[in-house]
Amino acid sequence: MSEIQHIRAVTFDAGQTLVELDTSLLASRVEEQGALVSVARLDDSTSEAWSEYAAALSEGQSGEHAWKRFMRRLLSVAEIAPHPQKREGVQQRPSGELAQELTEWLWREQPVKNLWRRPVRGMFELARELREHHIPVGILSNSEGKLAALIDELGQLDAFDTVTDSGVVGCEKPAPEIFHLTAKALGVAAQELLHIGDSFEADIRGALGVGAEAIWFNSAGFEAPPPSAAGGFEPVQEAPASDPRMPTSVPSVRRATTAFELREHFCELGLL
Repeated sequence: MSEIQHIRAVTFDAGQTLVELDTSLLASRVEEQGALVSVARLDDSTSEAWSEYAAALSEGQSGEHAWKRFMRRLLSVAEIAPHPQKREGVQQRPSGELAQELTEWLWREQPVKNLWRRPVRGMFELARELREHHIPVGILSNSEGKLAALIDELGQLDAFDTVTDSGVVGCEKPAPEIFHLTAKALGVAAQELLHIGDSFEADIRGALGVGAEAIWFNSAGFEAPPPSAAGGFEPVQEAPASDPRMPTSVPSVRRATTAFELREHFCELGLL
């Protein structure tokens, strides 16, 4: 691919891009509340849960928050069960009710103990390499308001010029406002961004909607974008003319499954 001249800054999503769900931590937190779930089962169930998340995003903000739908689906598919030696009486709870109760508790606790804290191999190093090449770099994420503190806790805050947390700014991807806010913080126009993220609905559609470039960090290995509310796995090729946020034509979306593949794209684009 040839160099795209107008890219002047790069933004990364956080969850499942820079950091991933720590399923070991999730299992231990679930056990704190008198239930058991296998780490292996959690790992095996994440793809189905992310499909639920994508469907929630495509349906808009009118229903239950996408995070809650993701977590409830994950716990249900992973077959959460009552701990035989904890919380007297919990053994009689239906599994669906238990998953719902734990989802609500985890949602309240997420700002206190973020479950997305396991660094994705090579990604923070790649962000630092971009900055060494004088490329402004930011984080643009739907989070709970304490993302900067988490990145600082991981010792990586100095790798970024700005952190845009939806819980702080009051709008979420794929809304164009959050992309424009981040671009302004980086000193560029939204059309001059290259955004990398795992959610086709939130990250890719959101970025393309403001005229930015995007790379789908598809570490889960989906063959095509997760299903939208309308069903199917159709990639974005042309935007509906009725949607003024979308360009009249959309290039094929680049994909990467590892930091190494992502770096190759950066080199092809003339960023490294």
